[in-house]
Amino acid sequence: MPSVPLLPKESNLFKRILKCYEQKQYKNGLKFCKMILSNPKFAEHGETLAMKGLTLNCLGKKDEAYEFVRKGLRNDVKSHVCWHVYGLLQRSDKKYDEAIKCYRNALKLDKDNLQILRDLSLLQIQMRDLEGYRETRYQLLQLRPTQRASWIGYAIAYHLLKDYDMALKLLEEFRKTQQVPPNKIDYEYSELILYQNQVMREADLFQESLDHIETYEKQICDKLMVEEIKGEMLLRLGRLSEAAEVYRDLIDRNAENWCYYEGLEQSMEPSTLEERLQLYEEVSKRYSRALTPRRIPLNFVTGEKCQELLDKFLRVHFSKGCPPLFTTLKSLYNNLEKVCIIQDLVTSYEVSLKTCDYFSLYENGEKEPPTTLLWVQYFLAQHFDKLGQFSLALDYINTAIVSTPTLIELFYVKAKIYKHIGNLKEAAKWMDEAQSLDTADRFINSKCAKYMLRANLVKEAEEMCSKFTREGTSAMENLNEMQCMWFQTECASAYQRLGKYGDALKKCHEVERHFFEITDDQFDFHTYCMRKMTLRAYVDLLRLEDVLRQHVFYFRAAKSAIEIYLKLHDNPLTNESKEQEVNSENISAKELKKMLSKQRRAQKKAKLEEERKHAERERQQKNQKKKRDEEEEETSGPKEELLPEKLERVEGPLDEAIKFLMPLKSLAADNIDTHLLAFEIYFRKGKFLLMLQSVKRAFAIDSNNPWLHECLIKFSKSVSDHSNLPEIVNTVLAQEMQKIFINKDLEIFNEEFLEHNTTSIQHLLSGAKMMYFLDKSRQEKAIAIATRLDETMIDRNVKTLTIVLDALFNGNFGNCNTQYEEYRTACHKLFSFTPAFLPASNEEDNSTASLNHTVLNHDVLSNEI
Repeated sequence: MPSVPLLPKESNLFKRILKCYEQKQYKNGLKFCKMILSNPKFAEHGETLAMKGLTLNCLGKKDEAYEFVRKGLRNDVKSHVCWHVYGLLQRSDKKYDEAIKCYRNALKLDKDNLQILRDLSLLQIQMRDLEGYRETRYQLLQLRPTQRASWIGYAIAYHLLKDYDMALKLLEEFRKTQQVPPNKIDYEYSELILYQNQVMREADLFQESLDHIETYEKQICDKLMVEEIKGEMLLRLGRLSEAAEVYRDLIDRNAENWCYYEGLEQSMEPSTLEERLQLYEEVSKRYSRALTPRRIPLNFVTGEKCQELLDKFLRVHFSKGCPPLFTTLKSLYNNLEKVCIIQDLVTSYEVSLKTCDYFSLYENGEKEPPTTLLWVQYFLAQHFDKLGQFSLALDYINTAIVSTPTLIELFYVKAKIYKHIGNLKEAAKWMDEAQSLDTADRFINSKCAKYMLRANLVKEAEEMCSKFTREGTSAMENLNEMQCMWFQTECASAYQRLGKYGDALKKCHEVERHFFEITDDQFDFHTYCMRKMTLRAYVDLLRLEDVLRQHVFYFRAAKSAIEIYLKLHDNPLTNESKEQEVNSENISAKELKKMLSKQRRAQKKAKLEEERKHAERERQQKNQKKKRDEEEEETSGPKEELLPEKLERVEGPLDEAIKFLMPLKSLAADNIDTHLLAFEIYFRKGKFLLMLQSVKRAFAIDSNNPWLHECLIKFSKSVSDHSNLPEIVNTVLAQEMQKIFINKDLEIFNEEFLEHNTTSIQHLLSGAKMMYFLDKSRQEKAIAIATRLDETMIDRNVKTLTIVLDALFNGNFGNCNTQYEEYRTACHKLFSFTPAFLPASNEEDNSTASLNHTVLNHDVLSNEI
């Protein structure tokens, strides 16, 4: 039933309630609600009850809020205010679909309500309901044709729907209404022109775009963007000589921009190598201090000319002392000829500088300063590290450190070398030494923390980060608040390696929350960007948000979470009490008493630590609550706390894994790991068609992937073991598997895989594992294949050998302790500095070695999967 209409006195009070809500004076709003509802005539007034609920929601009293809003809606279901308020409540809970339904119901009762239409349009663009957004913006344009946002919003709707012609018509009609003097520069008008031009370029209207930018050039603030658009459009239109002039002007503005040189090359169309080289020499003469025109030719020149240019390039940078020189040349290391040239040149420099302080023994003139030799040795350390010659790299960097023990870059490179060797604790130690030389440097501090996490030193890494986090809160909490995702992903990997799955999952879920918050934060920009006319940035933001979970941080967190959930499904964590019962059956009374006493002490210590943390959290929460109350800020209630114990004992690990998988399937479909992780989940769930879908997608990306090979054989064997599948499923599986296996027996399929990949350790390992999986009697042959260390192997490095050693240790080939020790000894001869390959004399050393394997193998799915 509709509510009784309010009397003038109560009607004024209701208006004041609305005003208090808008001004965030929630306590005053509740007082006015009480004044209306205390009148017996209006005790059940629906709109007042709804507003009271909305106000309570802003104070964090969510349950009471829903109770009052629903009660108000029941009392006055024909009120657009009640439906609008219910929509606002749903929106505050991020239930956007439900909120849209509420707004639509409200519009049925008041179809021309501007506020409801605006709120609905915001939700529609947030949910990317572009058709609905266009309709709503059209209604707003009809109701308010004089407002700028009405035209812009409607045009953006057509742009996002790729109806460029309509979008351009709307933008042009709106532009004509803007009264801007021809010679005056107005930022908002400038942004409108550039946005209009962006739509033209996306519609492939190149001539129109060029004419447009030239017409309004004087009224555009961003002069650099004007020139870049001109250059691009002239290139597209084939007007090469004009494009060349534009790109020359752009190079005059910024001689270090690689894109400008690409444009200049395309417009000049040099037919020979000499012409191409001459182009860069001319620019280099004009800008003698510019790096880019001297660096780009090194990519395409070869032979003697390459040696000549490299010689000039290296000498200048060594004399000046440029630490990033190796990084600048790193891309050349894909070319063996250029690597040899670099090595010959730099080693000859070192010999000459030691002998006579010149780059060559036959030079005269001014001698090089002592620092030149230092930078040459610094470069050579990085050079040999890149080539995997770690002993030489350490010799060079140690020599440099002895001569200059206060240079941070030297310790940084030494730490990097130890990281590549596989000695992560030593790497962390040297990175700590580097940061101790400059404790105010945030970059080196962050690097040190990262190296500590790689070495599983989580507490030490947290203490390192605490030097730059807010005082009064723990570094972990502050880093989470700051959405410091590099730290959290590394932390998750460290906990995963340590077997602390609850803590690792907590970090993964924190990263997932960050991405949710970033998606949600765009809500505020829908109105802001149209008001401020930052339209190009707004469209870029929307497109970024659409593919946000493609980001490497999300992929790493999702991958770690899925791997952990798979492990928890295969080996669920048992309750401590059950573990004690099982253990107590196998030990004596004296040992049991000792064990229980030790456990009690540990529990007591953990309880005291937890109480201390809880008290600290309560203190912080009280301070924060007090601050919020003082500032009368809006709150949306506390988030659910992520408890490690609860996360690692979840009832459905595979269902939780799928939550992380789904964004990857839609946004990281070009990464083969996405589909192989999907296969591992569906394999455990027994979903054969989904398994088929996963391996087909992975096969299309890389049919020779070693992990995919294992999945294919497990999949085929699983299908043959399940003879009771529905006939239609069997038919589909048979047809699709025929395309991959081509009627080959699994053992033959595996043998062919091994024959085609005789020089890859990773492929041989996968093939050997499947050989043992299919026939346990072939253990010796499988191990012999997996442990090959010929010089012909293209991936004979620390990481790959550690993966093989880990497979032997974890029982992928059954009981093979002798072969494990023999292989470790062979690896030790190749990489004597790597701790994982050091011979172990007791079980404790063995477990340490196993941990080292896991540390190095953190990017590879665990062997149990």
